[in-house]
Amino acid sequence: MAASLDARAPGGGDGLSMHLHILGICGTFMGGIAAIAKAAGHRVTGCDANVYPPMSAQLATLGIGLTEGWDPAQLAGVAKDADVFVVGNVVSRGNPLIESLLDAGSPYVSGPQWLYENVLKDKWVLAVAGTHGKTTTSAMLAWILEHANLSPGFLIGGVPSDFGVSARLAGRAADSPFFVIEADEYDTAFFDKRSKFVHYRPRTAILNNLEYDHADIFPDLAAIETQFHHLVRTIPRQGRLVVNGGDASLNRVLARGVWSEVERFGFAEVPGTGPGWTIAVDGTILLGGAAQGTLAFGEAGRHNQLNALAAIAAARHAGIPVAASLAALAEFTGVKRRLELRGRANGVAVYDDFAHHPTAIATTIDGLRRKVGAARIVAVLEPRSNTMKLGAMKDALAASLAGADRVYCYAANLGWDVAGALAPLAARTAIHDDLDALVAAVAADARAGDHVLVMSNGAFGGVHEKLIARLASRS
Repeated sequence: MAASLDARAPGGGDGLSMHLHILGICGTFMGGIAAIAKAAGHRVTGCDANVYPPMSAQLATLGIGLTEGWDPAQLAGVAKDADVFVVGNVVSRGNPLIESLLDAGSPYVSGPQWLYENVLKDKWVLAVAGTHGKTTTSAMLAWILEHANLSPGFLIGGVPSDFGVSARLAGRAADSPFFVIEADEYDTAFFDKRSKFVHYRPRTAILNNLEYDHADIFPDLAAIETQFHHLVRTIPRQGRLVVNGGDASLNRVLARGVWSEVERFGFAEVPGTGPGWTIAVDGTILLGGAAQGTLAFGEAGRHNQLNALAAIAAARHAGIPVAASLAALAEFTGVKRRLELRGRANGVAVYDDFAHHPTAIATTIDGLRRKVGAARIVAVLEPRSNTMKLGAMKDALAASLAGADRVYCYAANLGWDVAGALAPLAARTAIHDDLDALVAAVAADARAGDHVLVMSNGAFGGVHEKLIARLASRS
């Protein structure tokens, strides 16, 4: 069974350091745990099926030994003296290393459980949950706390440009009580099918939005709403939920029962927020109808205004005045892979974005449109997520891309009819199953003044660099 490590936790019990061997260490979350464990004084090793930069380089810089693959020989080698095996949700039954661990009766635990028992249990946890915007909102919230000299620890599913790392145990004040975490609804581990966020027990929780996603593990939206209500059940009476008041799914979640303080937030023009937090198109923020200040920062799109509003509300629960949050956000420089400008060549700008759900795709295109006006947007999409590969969102795909002037879709290894799904956009769409051919086609089509928006939740075969190089080579 999964091991409890309370007695050996840093700052508790006998305070002994441990040797952790992390399975799935190159994922953002598990790599973050590795960095935090290393900073806490533990010895850390790990393995993964795909050991490659940038995570492999980050871990190597920390002195964390990496093994590629799931060979059980690790048990007699690099992991022979491991005190516990921390198992990521990428690993399933049938994995040869897991099967050997189970046969040997070795101690194992999930990443979220280890994190709670060894780091979060003594912290004021600020968790950011939702289908969209978790990474950006978490980064904003962590930056607000940092700007206020509260030195939070954090674990975020991306790399905030203001910090340069996705995770840290603490800032300058090593005893800071605050920890910001991106609270993912995906399942915890092969032996724990609850959402990861039920382990974190936050005092402050943002619920940004809720849509159907993760078709590989959730049968329907109601199943995800149930997991969100499990999270709501963990918030103490003195805790606070900061909830998007205009989201029907979240309203259903709260209707099941809530036992803590609730503050709602939303767009000024969208009903449902009540006497809560609202933000107008011009950035004016109101609380209970009273003006609090004006948001002015460099992030594009109304969705980022809403992300910022949620972060401001959550930071206020931790004692940070609105004016201080606004000052911090005026200096916020964004998150890598969130409408990140990767380069320009021959007058063409190439951006990278993590968008992979139809709502996120549409929102990202809208954000870029608000930034570039009437200039051409060339969308380059890789439908790579498990949900996309299953075709669960195919009927919404065309509408999500409608704001782009040209659409290129990389359709390798998809088992559904991409051309049929994009038929409403047929006149401006091109579909390729060869990456080099796609790069050549986009580079040939792009002209000075265009904005090429690449969207994928993976590395996309280095397409950004290939595009920039191809564009630069044009005479």
